[in-house]
Amino acid sequence: MLTQEKKPITRSVPGTPALNGAMASVAGRKVAGMPSPLVSEEYVPRAMPPLLGTLDMTTTFLMIIFFITNATTAVAGGAASFTYWAIGGIAFFIPCVIATAQLGAMFPYEGSLYNWTHKALGGYWSFFAAFCAWFPGVLVIISAGDVIVSYVQGLNSHWLVEPWQQGALIILLIAVTSMLATQRYRMVQKTVNAVMGFTFLAVILLAVAGISWLARGHPSATSFSHFSDWNINWNKNTGNLYLFGLITLAYLGSEVPLNMGGEVVRRNVITRHLLWGTLLVLIGYFVATFAVLVVQGPVNGANPFALVTTVDLALGKFMGNIAAMLIMSFFVMAMVVYNYTYSRLLLVAGIDQRLPMKIARLNRHRVPSNAIKFQAIVAMIITAMVFFVAPYAIQITSPVNLSTEIYNVLLASSTLVWAFSAGFLFINLAKFLSGKRRALRFHLVFPRPVLWASIILGSTASFFAILGTLFYSWTALISNDRWLYIIGGLTFCYLVIAAIVSMFANSEASWETSKVQ
Repeated sequence: MLTQEKKPITRSVPGTPALNGAMASVAGRKVAGMPSPLVSEEYVPRAMPPLLGTLDMTTTFLMIIFFITNATTAVAGGAASFTYWAIGGIAFFIPCVIATAQLGAMFPYEGSLYNWTHKALGGYWSFFAAFCAWFPGVLVIISAGDVIVSYVQGLNSHWLVEPWQQGALIILLIAVTSMLATQRYRMVQKTVNAVMGFTFLAVILLAVAGISWLARGHPSATSFSHFSDWNINWNKNTGNLYLFGLITLAYLGSEVPLNMGGEVVRRNVITRHLLWGTLLVLIGYFVATFAVLVVQGPVNGANPFALVTTVDLALGKFMGNIAAMLIMSFFVMAMVVYNYTYSRLLLVAGIDQRLPMKIARLNRHRVPSNAIKFQAIVAMIITAMVFFVAPYAIQITSPVNLSTEIYNVLLASSTLVWAFSAGFLFINLAKFLSGKRRALRFHLVFPRPVLWASIILGSTASFFAILGTLFYSWTALISNDRWLYIIGGLTFCYLVIAAIVSMFANSEASWETSKVQ
């Protein structure tokens, strides 16, 4: 095992040797036609040892993208679910992976989209893209906690009935997982690797459940025998077109593991983890969807706990309980992974003086603990508002229904902002292909025609997925018309906030620079 010399960087703020050395180093790295190098590019390798190998990055990739409960959303389309998984994978997921691989190979630095957008478009847009990526990550932490709540309720319907009880558990989970995220990183990553292994044991259980169900003579709960079963139904009121946005955007996040791009042991880890991660995500989603459709069908299978019920029905209660524990362990660790991967965006923004530098402080384990704590506090405040205040202060529907409505609205609007930020993958790549070809010269991963095809396919699919999410409600509790106004308005507000915060970030950068000088 490689060993790293211990460096005195536990208080990584202005004035430390590591940061001052990084600032001096970037001064001599200005390349004609490119924005100035970022201080974070030099500082992170000095302060945070390269620990991440292919397995580590692959499991992180899976934690970010393979939310196995997305399969229970997809099953509503019946056999057509596989059509949507395939279309979303080919038209959006694979183009995102190709763009991520190319940009990551060119610029293997901390912050991924933040760094790449800085190289392509400059400082303002880099922070704007990063903010649009960061805020949804905080809400996904809450979403993972909410899935755990639904699994606890599935185990016993009398538990966590009231919204405040659900919110209390989510806040407790946020507190525990954020504390875990600040511990020694190698230990945490080994836990992530193990839990991802447990998750694919659950996938294997689902595969066995589906096959054994058919082998014992049970009929499939879903029809696969007619060509029309696999078709896209274009009817606005009775069709399944709404699934395109839901399923396509389930593939978001290919660039997120490279928020830690400055901590990989070798450059080829970037492309290898994307290859293995992509294959496993596609296999996992197809297997889970198949099992639920065969055993329960599109109606009974359309709830998160249906994954466990599928194993219950096919293999017995004991195996179902094991599946429940395996899946719940995934979502606990997903909260940890989302916290420490997105904290890297705050870390680099602090190092590059776009946010107060204190947010970039590392603890004794060389982990950005201040950034992680800040994210946890934001997530707790939002959780308290959604589960403690709104259900009882706004008496429009029952407290339980209102909590569900608010949850879906927040998640959908944040997903749209995330999809908007993912569009910068294709904008950045197009910029380098058309106007900054020097950056591509030595690190071309794919032929240029493949890159252009990915840009066209990915951006088009993203556009239509965003439209689908705007026009089709995620919950029957909100009509499509109301959904459009609510989601459209919130998404617009998020983007305006991102634009304003980005302007302040540029001002902060100028002020911090003058203070250091």
